[in-house]
Amino acid sequence: MRPRSMKAALSPARIGIYFFLFTAALFFLLPLYVMLVTSFKSMPEIRAGNIFALPLAVTVDAWREAWSGACTGLSCEGIKGGFWNSVAIVVPSTILPILIGAINGYALSFWRPRGAALLFGVLMVGAFIPVQVMIYPLVRVLAGVGLFGSLPGIVLVHMIFAMPVMTLLFRNYYAAVPHELFQAARIDGGGFFRIFAYVMLPLSLPIIVVAAIMQVTGVWNDYILGLVFAGTENLPMTVQLNNVINTTTGTRQYNVNMAATILTSLVPLAIYFISGRWFVRGIAAGAVKG
Repeated sequence: MRPRSMKAALSPARIGIYFFLFTAALFFLLPLYVMLVTSFKSMPEIRAGNIFALPLAVTVDAWREAWSGACTGLSCEGIKGGFWNSVAIVVPSTILPILIGAINGYALSFWRPRGAALLFGVLMVGAFIPVQVMIYPLVRVLAGVGLFGSLPGIVLVHMIFAMPVMTLLFRNYYAAVPHELFQAARIDGGGFFRIFAYVMLPLSLPIIVVAAIMQVTGVWNDYILGLVFAGTENLPMTVQLNNVINTTTGTRQYNVNMAATILTSLVPLAIYFISGRWFVRGIAAGAVKG
């Protein structure tokens, strides 16, 4: 039995799969390695060439400069301010769409009001409209109501664009919940919000994790919406990173640019490594069922 198992484990197909996966991982990890080692080098060492070499003398000066000293336009306070701006944008832009999307999915799955199918279809159409097409109309609308260039304005924009996907996720998830559970709650006298709060939400942890991962990473990595709608006082970290890298004054500091890039991507990377298994569990639990 053992020789047969070893032969199956070393089959050409399996070796080919492992080789492809290793090559793909190397392809994606190599730029991250270059950024990481460059961020710990001094500028004279970077100018000497050999971008793949480990730093001869490790220094964290570039990280300090990127966090609190790099110029992001007229100010030279690093990307620290952009980090807190991104946090202020991400938190409500994650909580509100998930809550409203859960209510929408719950209503469309169990209560099914008149015109529910049409409403769901309209929401799905909105998911396929390019963001760039909606920018100018949203600018006019938000300017008309006095929200353009403000924190509530950018949160509202992210909530609008997230609503189709959030509704789809929760509707498909609740569609896999036995309808008898809802009917039993109705017989016990539960109303719309009571059933949602005490029956559906406790069952929704897997899909909430999936939705939170998708929304946090999407909003944190966003550039175009933050640039247009956030205003000068609420620019997210990605916009300030672009200002750091594309500055045309003085000497281009590659180590600072790499450190700022890694700092900007730390939150999505941390979410991926910490919550990756929860994401897979949530998908398997019904995120793509319908």
